[in-house]
Amino acid sequence: MTRQVKVKDVIIGGGAPVPVQSMLNVPTSDASSALRQIVKLEKAGCDLVRLTVNDKEAAAALPEIVEKSHVPLIADIHFDYRLALAALEAGIAKLRINPGNIGDPKRTSMVAEAAGKKGIPIRIGVNSGSLREDVKKKILSGKLSLGEAMGRHALTETRQLEKCGFRDIVLSVKSSSVPETVRAYEFLHDNCDYPLHIGITEAGTVEDALLKSGAGLGHLLLKGIGDTIRISITGPVEKEAEAGRKLLQFLGLRPYGPEVISCPTCGRTQVPLEKTAEKVRSALKADKELRSFPCKVAVMGCVVNGPGEASAADAGLAGGKGYFLLFAKGESVRRVSPENAVGELLEELRLIKKRKC
Repeated sequence: MTRQVKVKDVIIGGGAPVPVQSMLNVPTSDASSALRQIVKLEKAGCDLVRLTVNDKEAAAALPEIVEKSHVPLIADIHFDYRLALAALEAGIAKLRINPGNIGDPKRTSMVAEAAGKKGIPIRIGVNSGSLREDVKKKILSGKLSLGEAMGRHALTETRQLEKCGFRDIVLSVKSSSVPETVRAYEFLHDNCDYPLHIGITEAGTVEDALLKSGAGLGHLLLKGIGDTIRISITGPVEKEAEAGRKLLQFLGLRPYGPEVISCPTCGRTQVPLEKTAEKVRSALKADKELRSFPCKVAVMGCVVNGPGEASAADAGLAGGKGYFLLFAKGESVRRVSPENAVGELLEELRLIKKRKC
């Protein structure tokens, strides 16, 4: 059990529900664009939003962004400790720094002292590219694995804050390698009680990022490792938040909304199953009443196995010859035409939601 860190009203660690994070990909200095993207992320289920504070213009825009954002914001700081201090003055909810690239330990102490006075936590972020040269040589020579090196580096950085009496800390150790990232987080899990922000960095575009993150983060979360997550995607940031929430739902860690299950089809399939499954997914996402309803919805290829295999689903469709069978909890409700199947399924789900409420 890790210790708890509070980021405004979001709790990280100590068995609290795992928050989902993402990061803006627009300049922080453009407050209007930043706020529009924050709203998109909030609607997609994001609990915490990180934004880069890389220059004075970005720092100057922070007060407006902080004031208008409904989501707690994390300032990402590199090299210039003065930007960290400015972010704290602007009301930021959390800092992300790497003490090693801040430079003089006195500067790190100034940041820790200012954050401590305001009750603002600090995430120490270590990536595979931020290791010291002597550590890199040990990795190349085979004396140390990349994963363990990242974990040890993170603990070394942590000691700088601990010397200042600061322990309101979250740790992250990310690599584009799934096995090494997993190894790094397992090392930290075994050697400290700080909450861990987990993610696979530089995971790629949507398809690769989802596979890498699902493999790495799923493995860690099922072992009880990970207190907050980000699925990094080269693409629209709202996809990161949606994917993070879905991953937590699929692992049984946090409800989100409808979960659509569908079979891979076989020679018995006599209906346009792929097209129907996609219609169901899109319709649920667009439906204001159902898109936040945590339920299981099945779209199955045949009536032979469909209702039985998907008996755990709240409601579903199973294909017949030119028709769909609408079923709920494995029991037949009625036959519906392919043209009306999606609409009939949504109506059944509304009835189920009313009964549950």
